Amino acid sequence: MRFKYILSEVMLGLWRNVTMTIAMIITMAVSLTLLGASLVLYQQINSMKDVYFAQVQVSIFLANDITDDQRSAIDSALKQDPLVKQPVIHETKDEAWQKFQKDFKDAPDLVAATKPDALPESYRVKLKNPNQYQQIHDKYNGMAGITDIVDQRQLLSQVFGVLGSAQNLALAVAIVQGVAALLLVGNTIQVAAYSRRREVGVMKLVGASNWFIQSPFVLEAMFAGVIGAIVAFGALIAAKVWLIDGSLKPLTSLLTPVPWSRIVVMAPVLLVIGALVSGVTGWVTLRFYIKK
Repeated sequence: MRFKYILSEVMLGLWRNVTMTIAMIITMAVSLTLLGASLVLYQQINSMKDVYFAQVQVSIFLANDITDDQRSAIDSALKQDPLVKQPVIHETKDEAWQKFQKDFKDAPDLVAATKPDALPESYRVKLKNPNQYQQIHDKYNGMAGITDIVDQRQLLSQVFGVLGSAQNLALAVAIVQGVAALLLVGNTIQVAAYSRRREVGVMKLVGASNWFIQSPFVLEAMFAGVIGAIVAFGALIAAKVWLIDGSLKPLTSLLTPVPWSRIVVMAPVLLVIGALVSGVTGWVTLRFYIKK
C-alpha cells in the first residue's frame, strides 16, 4: 500500500512540474552524453596508443650520394644491432615514390608537384624497446651516408596530445553540464516540495518519517536521471551509427575502429551515474528543505 502511494505521488509530481522535469531530463541527457563520449574517447585513445606505438618505426634517411660501401655498412650495423627488431626494411627511392603515389592518390596536385628524386632512400626499423630511440639516434647520427633519423613516436605523441586535449575539453564541458544538471535537479525538487507543502505538513503531523516524505521526491529525481541516461545512451548509439561508422568511415585507415562493446558498456555506467547523482542530489536538497 505504501509503495502504491509513493508511486502515485511520483507520477503526480512529475505531471505537476512537467516542464521543469523535461528541462531536467534534457540537461541530464546532455551532460551524460558528453560524459559518455569522453569516457569512450579516453578508452579509444588508449587503444590507439597501444596499436600505433606497437607499430612505431624509426626512419633512417640516406643521402642521395650514398656509396655502396656506406649502404652496406649501415645495413650490416642495423641487422646486427641488439636494439633493433628484425627484419630491417630497406626502401629504395623508387619504392618510396610508388608508396607516395599510392598514399596520396586522392591528392593528384600534390603528387604532380612532387618529384621522384625528392623522396629519399631509407631504412625503416622497429625497436625492441621504443623508449631506446635516443640510443639508436646517438649511435647512427653522423654515420656516413645518413642524413636524418626520425622517430615516429614523437609525431604520434603530438597527435595524441591533440586528442587528449579534445578529451579533456569534452570532460570539462561534461562536468559543467553536470553541475548545471545538479542545480536544476535541486531547484526542481524544491519547487515540487513547495507545491506540496500542505501535504508534507499533514504527513509530518500524523507522524510520517522523513524517509517516507522524501522518497517520492527522490524517486522523481532518479526517474529524470534514468530517462536522461537512456537518451544519452541513444545519442551514443546514433553517433556510432551515423558519425563513427558513417561520415568518419574514410578515416578508418587512421583511426582504430570503435567496437560496439565500448558503446554498450556505457549503458549501465550512465544509468547508475544518472540515477545515483540525481537521487543523492534530491535527498540532500530535501534534507535542508524538510526540517526534522
